Amino acid sequence: MKLLKKIVQILLRRNPSNLADLCVVGLGNPGDKYSKTRHNLGYDFVELIAQRFNTQFSESKKLDASIAEFNFGEKSILLVKPNAFINLSGKTLNLIKRYKVNSLDKVLVVHDDMDLQPSEVKLKVGGSDGGHNGLKDIIKTVGKEFVRLRFGIGHPAIKADTNAWVIKKPSPEEKKLIADSFDKAIFALDDILNLEWLLAMNKLHSK
Repeated sequence: MKLLKKIVQILLRRNPSNLADLCVVGLGNPGDKYSKTRHNLGYDFVELIAQRFNTQFSESKKLDASIAEFNFGEKSILLVKPNAFINLSGKTLNLIKRYKVNSLDKVLVVHDDMDLQPSEVKLKVGGSDGGHNGLKDIIKTVGKEFVRLRFGIGHPAIKADTNAWVIKKPSPEEKKLIADSFDKAIFALDDILNLEWLLAMNKLHSK
């Protein structure tokens, strides 16, 4: 029976109907304490996508995350908010790689980025972690061949304040600028959901 169960699990894993065409993973820290903080922009943006497509999040033990699903044309889209803290994001990405996609280029990780200013948003394929602890854990766990959607939060005035900076809520002025960056990303959303990365980049990176 154990062998049969293992065979069924392998077949389900390989069944294309069980896979997503795109997994959009929003990084953030769980819990009310961290809600709407700078480090949780990934959570916020995937929640915005869910609202746009009228889908609800539910818990997935298999992925150790909250997930929401919808179809965009012929594509199956999976939205993911890992349950682990942001510096342990690699765990859920490993489960996504194992169960939900057949390659990492079908994973879009949405995250905050101190190297960009509020209102800036960039799309990037592959690359280093840029000092982001969530990306660092993901790259260490599954590799770097995933796509990143980066929302700017800027740097604190004093470098030593970095850890406190990311887990604080942005100022009212910053909130407006971040909302602008979300609007820019929504403008490119159709291309993003179609995995048309170059088209999305042209929209996001043009002045």
